[in-house]
Parts: sequence; C-alpha cells; structure tokens
Amino acid sequence: MNRLSSDVRLPLYQRLRDQLAEQIANNRWRPGEAIPTESALSSEYCLSTGTVRKAIDMLVSENILERQQGRGTFIRRPQFQSSLFRFFRFQTASGERQVPESRVLSIEPVSAPSAVAQALGLPLEAAVIRMIRLRLLDGQPVLAEEIWLPREQFQALLEIDLTQQGPLLYPIYEAFCGQVVAYAEESLTAEAVSEVHARLLHVPVNSPVVVIERLARNYAGQPLEWRRSRGHAEHFRYTVDIR
Repeated sequence: MNRLSSDVRLPLYQRLRDQLAEQIANNRWRPGEAIPTESALSSEYCLSTGTVRKAIDMLVSENILERQQGRGTFIRRPQFQSSLFRFFRFQTASGERQVPESRVLSIEPVSAPSAVAQALGLPLEAAVIRMIRLRLLDGQPVLAEEIWLPREQFQALLEIDLTQQGPLLYPIYEAFCGQVVAYAEESLTAEAVSEVHARLLHVPVNSPVVVIERLARNYAGQPLEWRRSRGHAEHFRYTVDIR
C-alpha cells in the first residue's frame, strides 16, 4: 500500500493528484503510457474509486492525462513545435511550413544570475547551464535563443555532442536527461535589439525584434527550462479567432 505524502490539510483527491503528478514527473510512467486503472489505484492507495476518479479528472483537466475511449487513461505527450508557428511565419516559397534548422553556438556551466534563479526557483548563483542557439532558414538566422537549465538535472547535456541531435530540444532532454517537459507558459514582448543579438540575427542594432519568454515545467510543476527567443519582426504574425 502506498501512502500519500503531501499536506494532510488538503483533500484526499488533491493529495492523490499531487502524488500522481510527482510520480509521473519521476518517470514511474512514461509519456504515451497508460496509468493503472482507477480500481488498481484505489487498491494501491486504499482510497475510494470516487476519490481516485476526482484526482484523475484534475490531471485530465490540466492536460497531464488523457482518457482514450475503451483503452484507458494515458500520460499525455505535449506537442510544443506548433508554438513556434503561433507567432512566427516560417514558410517555403510555396507557402509550406518550414521548421528552422537548429545550431547550438555554445553550452556551458555557469552560476545563475538573479533573473534566472528567480525564474527556475533556484538560489542565487546556483549551478545552471546556459545554451545559446540559433534557428536558421536557408542558412539565414531568424531566431536567437538563450536557454537556461538547472545543472543538476541536465548535466548530461554537457557530455554529448548536440550537433549530432535533431532540431528539437525536448526529445533530447527526455532521451539523455530523463526530463520531460509537460507544459510551458509563454509571454511575448517587443524590443529594440541589442548589439549582441543584432550580431547573431544579422540585423542593425536597435532593429525591432519580438521576444518570446518561455518557462517550461515538468508534470509536477517544477521549472525545467527558461528561455528567451528573439526573432525578426518581419516574420512575426499574430492571429486570433474572435467569435
């Protein structure tokens, strides 16, 4: 029998929700894998099926789990690539979407500056990894990314050749570090580009760029990655469907 370890002042279904989310974050079940049935979890935790169902309902509403009719309840694997096209239009001459090439310029262990420590929930000057990455279309830079990661969870990235991997980082995090990004929060601003980023993007200093700031978390809600992506304003697009 498993015992619930979270705050005893919380309702049982909330404590079970927290326990399951923590176990998912710790890879008890992998993305795309089914979790035990409600009756099995009820037996494991000595809880009523109604309590178990309520906890699972919470995780479904948070897009951590998904129910599949006749098959069971599965760990949802998020699709983050679409967010790249939410704000930027990267297309071929024929109008087809084009995924930019990825080029890691540097990756190094450093001490966390104040803003990074705050975003990642770490002590000031904690051990982190800083990665600078370019995204290119037809050899031309279109996005400059500054990515920060807690070193403890992502140490393995310093020991592999990222140039031999694909253009998406999250599958690399999962394969080499066992860290799965479950969801992310994004905010968008605009700024006049600094000299450093102007050089990376091959644009004049003070040109307008769009900045997407993303904080990515695991299934338990713990911060895994903080990144700032700066892109040419000419590629920026914003669409909304108002009904």
